[in-house]
Amino acid sequence: MGRISGTLLGTIVTVGLVATPVHADQTSLAAGLAGLVAPHAGQAKKPVAEGYGGAVATVDLDASKAALSVLKQGGNAMDAAIAGAATLGVTEPYSAGLAGGGFLVYYEAKRGRVVTIDGRETAPAAMTATTFEGIPFADAVTSGLSVGVPGSVAQWDLALRRYGTLSLRQALKPAIDVATKGFVVDQTFVDQTAANAARFADFTSTAALYLPGGQPPAVGSVFRNPDLARTYRELGDRGPSWLYGGKLGQDIVATVKNPPVTPGSPRVVRPGLMELADLRAYRALTPAPTHVRYHGLDVYGMAPPSSGGSTVGEALNILSAAGHVGLHEYLDASRLAFADRNAYVGDPAFVNVPLNELLSAQFGKERACLLTDTALPHPAAPGSPDGSYGPCPPPVTAADPKQQPEGPETTHLVVSDQWGNVAAYNITIEQTGGSGIVVPGRGILLNNELTDFTFGPAPGDPNLPAPGKRPRSSMAPTIVLKHGKPLLAVGSPGGATIITTVLQILVNRFDFGMPLPEALAAPRASQRNIAATQAEPAFIAQYGPDLQARGHVFASTPEIGAATGLEFLSRGKVQAVAEPVRRGGGSALVVRNG
Repeated sequence: MGRISGTLLGTIVTVGLVATPVHADQTSLAAGLAGLVAPHAGQAKKPVAEGYGGAVATVDLDASKAALSVLKQGGNAMDAAIAGAATLGVTEPYSAGLAGGGFLVYYEAKRGRVVTIDGRETAPAAMTATTFEGIPFADAVTSGLSVGVPGSVAQWDLALRRYGTLSLRQALKPAIDVATKGFVVDQTFVDQTAANAARFADFTSTAALYLPGGQPPAVGSVFRNPDLARTYRELGDRGPSWLYGGKLGQDIVATVKNPPVTPGSPRVVRPGLMELADLRAYRALTPAPTHVRYHGLDVYGMAPPSSGGSTVGEALNILSAAGHVGLHEYLDASRLAFADRNAYVGDPAFVNVPLNELLSAQFGKERACLLTDTALPHPAAPGSPDGSYGPCPPPVTAADPKQQPEGPETTHLVVSDQWGNVAAYNITIEQTGGSGIVVPGRGILLNNELTDFTFGPAPGDPNLPAPGKRPRSSMAPTIVLKHGKPLLAVGSPGGATIITTVLQILVNRFDFGMPLPEALAAPRASQRNIAATQAEPAFIAQYGPDLQARGHVFASTPEIGAATGLEFLSRGKVQAVAEPVRRGGGSALVVRNG
């Protein structure tokens, strides 16, 4: 199993209504789910699958099997997405979990529309703009102070009640099965555990779970998490209020405020600010999706506080206006879009995000006029998305922006069903291993999502922390429609490189004509208004000389992102695609091969 971790539309025009049948016996469906997922005993994972009746791609075979089991028993894409996400909380615990959050983009076939659910974590009420000032980033990562109010469970509950056919209890059954029976440990899980071993060892609960005998579990061993199985089971029985104000919430708050530091550990662990009232106040949100047109297609993404939809969308508008699209244009369009992302995007409940203008074709055209045959000077200055667009402004450089790390983890899954519903879902606990703190007796790692805020001092920065605020994210689950019907869904983990990964896959597919498996596997480069474009060695070897001759500078990085996607082919066939190599490769499955 691989570990990888326009305008804003208030309404979507309804097209091509397709009725989703009501399942007569959901109890039978739920009963059928139990026992379907178990250690995969040599079953090979495949990065590409084609067929009918529904499809799924995740980073992990067990999670893909969990989602597929739901589809095979008559559940829909939303049911399967939540079941898969909960299972990733077992098998990909350093990337996902019920104490994290995420963003979900969903095509609802019954109404022919794209909707989104925001399950992003929030800052506690006691947090201020200066809370992180003077604290080294590395110290904040492993602390109670970095733990945001979890949003995943509220998101799962809302998603199932509004668009699913299963209850939360039913959707959690496959994950409970995997947590109980265990999953087979692979090299990536061992490597991620080893990379976190020093900080895991500093918490009694984390060391007991992930460092048995003081060492990471062995490759090929079966890893079980009975505490998490019990937590999921009780969550299903008691419902979300058990977390948002109940005993589970009390346990999380107690752990945040008094982390279980190993006696004798030299680590100074800052306590967090979360209170039970913060959990009671949490709500999952349903903002309208972002939307741009590209090559006659409708591209939908996630609105702020995610910067994924706005930045991917703006870059596509720039490329549309540029006319010719090559790798040079891809890199500089991304550079310009990131300059605007950093200047303007934050939680819209706290800052005025000019989203309609950032996604307007006119603004994209104004930004595109800065593109020339040579790389833009670094750093690019943000534009003026003010609705007044005239002659091309002269190129301007800005002060070199302060670069703050974003966790490289997160995970992404895609699901479709027999009725045409499609889910693209990014879930995360931020850093690989989150805060490093396991809630004693509960088997869950706490997130460190609040490190996505700007630490400051940074007057006017739209991403400074505030009470109840959601930190800016780069997650970019994306669904593309053609003539009102789903054509493609894609997303990736990777911190800020998520945006460039999704953008590059779209450019590979729709500008360079690559089939989706090739578009997803191709070597990547990520330009985020940084001095040297991060690029994989294969990209530099293949394209570096020509691009360097045009002024681009590269810094090699082993790998970027780990995407999953699906594409609807002719006559009802769907192609599910996962990474063939990155982070150990992923798993694509279909209900019926064909």
